[in-house]
Amino acid sequence: MSPHTLQQARSLTLRTATPADLPGVLGLLADAAGWLNGRGIRQWPAAGFPAARIEPLIDAGTLFVLDGAEDGGRNVVPAATLALDGHADPEFWTPADHPESALYVHKLAVGRTFAGRGLGETLLDWAALRVAAAGLGWLRLDCSKDNPALQGYYRRVGFRHVRTVDLPHRASGALFQRPADLTGTAGPAPRWSRVAAEAQVLQPSYSPA
Repeated sequence: MSPHTLQQARSLTLRTATPADLPGVLGLLADAAGWLNGRGIRQWPAAGFPAARIEPLIDAGTLFVLDGAEDGGRNVVPAATLALDGHADPEFWTPADHPESALYVHKLAVGRTFAGRGLGETLLDWAALRVAAAGLGWLRLDCSKDNPALQGYYRRVGFRHVRTVDLPHRASGALFQRPADLTGTAGPAPRWSRVAAEAQVLQPSYSPA
């Protein structure tokens, strides 16, 4: 990731989502889902997610938003969103995987306005540091079985393909994990100077140019 990209990410604040963020999050996820489905990728429902799927994540304090731009002077449209919790999908992760040893990424999306700035990679690095702060070993996620480009992206940012679970009723099923120790990944580590279990804001370890 270039210094310019890091500066772009540095100007945004990562925080826990609140109920007031729900419309912006739903809009961001709907835009991302539409973009994916327009390219034949069935990762998410074409119209996005209903509020009932997102509200529990907000209530649990496990959904995070990266503050973005004002929408018409009223609502803040997130630059990105990510949920991070201990929920291991039982259709994908088995007892042999020791699900309790990991945190799991869900609903990771970057707004198209902010695409190409490295925000997804930055958020995944932050999530890995949260895993380490929790004393766990792995950051895990699942993605579309039929999206080799996305699977390649996860490999490039330090994830290893565990296996693909092919369920006829699920578009997802390609399982990936990366260690919480960022020194084992391809990129520089750490990118942030301090992460505690209760941290909600990224702390950059670099100085502005």
